[in-house]
Amino acid sequence: QVQLVESGGGLVQAGGSLRLSCAASGRSFLGYGMGWFRQAPGKEREFVASISWTGITGNVADSVKGRFTISIENAGNTLYLQMNNLKPEDTALYYCASGWAAWNSRSPSQYTYWGQGTQVTVSS
Repeated sequence: QVQLVESGGGLVQAGGSLRLSCAASGRSFLGYGMGWFRQAPGKEREFVASISWTGITGNVADSVKGRFTISIENAGNTLYLQMNNLKPEDTALYYCASGWAAWNSRSPSQYTYWGQGTQVTVSS
């Protein structure tokens, strides 16, 4: 059974940093892409960043480029999202996702597996 479990969310002041983690288990993810998405209340799910299982960065949303970095540790089957210079508009539930060959996909429909999400709240 595939599981994606996010952690690392919390409350932080504007300008602060957080690092999100996503522990992946239940299958081999070689050939799969991994992504981070976020969803704020009343808004659609939004792409944040994607990466291949071998560590090739795919795409990064313009809204977070230069502030967020996606990375992966294959040995530990863990995906990360380092978030710096956080802004109140980054407040959302952040999801980890995985899909076959989806390493550069921005579309949620390309991702098969999803975590439950971790809340990030940025105060002004």
